[in-house]
Amino acid sequence: MALSRREIVKDAVQQSTEAAIASAGHIAAILFDTARRITTEVGAFGTEIFEIAEASKRAGRDDAETNPTAE
Repeated sequence: MALSRREIVKDAVQQSTEAAIASAGHIAAILFDTARRITTEVGAFGTEIFEIAEASKRAGRDDAETNPTAE
């Protein structure tokens, strides 16, 4: 039994729509993963800044304790 023209068009539209939705899903997953990675890196950078600030404070206190005339 041969397929009618309408059924062929319906199948083509269906497959095209499914392909578009699958591609959009893949793109969304890439974007969400990228956003997650960026957030992780920004958080790590913030942690580094806090650690540097704390180390700077400790170094200043240590210097003041070991060399009180330096100020």
